[in-house]
Formats: sequence, C-alpha cells, structure tokens
Amino acid sequence: MKIALITGATSGIGYEISKRLLKMNYTVYGIGRNFIKDNDRIFKEYENFIPLTCDLSKLDELEKTLHTLKKVKFDLIVNSAGVGYFGLHEEMNISKIKNMIAVNLQAPLIICQYFLRTLKENKGIIINISSVTAKKESSLASVYSATKAGLSQFSKSLFEEVRKNDVKVITIYPDMTKTNFYENNTYFSCDDDEKAYINIKDIGNTIEFILNQSENIVFTDITIKPQRHKIKKVKRKE
Repeated sequence: MKIALITGATSGIGYEISKRLLKMNYTVYGIGRNFIKDNDRIFKEYENFIPLTCDLSKLDELEKTLHTLKKVKFDLIVNSAGVGYFGLHEEMNISKIKNMIAVNLQAPLIICQYFLRTLKENKGIIINISSVTAKKESSLASVYSATKAGLSQFSKSLFEEVRKNDVKVITIYPDMTKTNFYENNTYFSCDDDEKAYINIKDIGNTIEFILNQSENIVFTDITIKPQRHKIKKVKRKE
C-alpha cells in the first residue's frame, strides 16, 4: 500500500484529493488546521487515514509535526493547502501577507525538503497545487499570485534537480474552483453557472489521471479551466 501526505486535508481541494487517494487504497496522512465533524466522520470510514492537526502558518508547529513523521516512507506528497486574501496591496494587512507566504510557499518548500531523500528512494511523486493566478497579472491578488508563482518556479527547478532520481514533480494550476476558498472574499466569488467554475471532483479526476500514467513520462504542468469565463462580483459595503 502506497503512502501519501496531503496538506489542507480538512476542506476544499485537499479534502477531495484525500478522499480520492483513500479510494485508491493509499494510506493518507492528512494535515489540517481543524478537522470538523462532518469531514472527520467521513474520514473515520477509512482505517488508512491518519489526521494530523497543524497550523502551517506556524513554522515551529510544522517542524514538530514533520518530526513525528520522520520514519514514514512517503510515496506521494501533495501540497494542497492554500490561503488567499484579495484587495489592493496598499490596503493589505501585514499579517495576511505573512500568512499567505507561510502557507502557500514556505510550508511546501519545507515539506518537500524534509521528505526528499525518502521520495528519491521510493521514486515518488510531488504534486503542488498552484493557481492560474500564478501565470497572469491580477490587480487584486499581487501577494497571492506571487506566492503561487514562487511555488510554480520551485516545482520546475526541483524537477530538474530530482528527475535523474525518477522523482516526478507536477504543478496543477486550477482556475476558480467551487470550494469555501472565496467565502471571505469581498470582491468576487464563483458564478452560479456550473460551466463557469471547476468542480472539486474534477481535481480528484486529475490526480487519479496523473497517478495512472506511465513511469516514463511526466505531466509537469497541468492547467484546469472551466469552459466559461465568468465570475460573480460581490457588492461591497461602503
């Protein structure tokens, strides 16, 4: 049985990926800040799910959690956890800037470094969940896009470093996905049109597609977009 480590396992994309891997008979170590009752109940159906409560924005907490996993021989790492705050940069709270850098960029770099030797031994796979925002300019997401662009460039460089060891490094660039990611966004959210956002099950399908490919090839960059380009603008309170 293969073993995976998933960040952001309590909700959204990370939750969907965790469920998909469990159905594929992976043992899944899921890192999340809070395991709420509904999700926890679903995970309890699987004996091969190990929940790990950790706030990725706190470096000392992350290091302690990783230390408890030092003997686990992971085959797959999925850095799915992400946080985004949107708005004009001059109005962005410094704590929010620090939080995005810590969760979106610092944590994946540290996690990959910690388990890289094991992944080389197992000819493993690293999947980093970036964002289409990493590839374009966004006047309301300068910090968020910077962290995701940094993650993407890290993935590309790391693959060049470890490809000779048969380690795969894949970056997935999802467009707007129907999760709770935008619930605190005061500028925009997913449109009601089902063809204007990505269903998280399609992210799960993408992960399964990646894991079922030949050992001889790598899809290093996968961009997922909805068929239609529409967003719902949020009416801001003056």
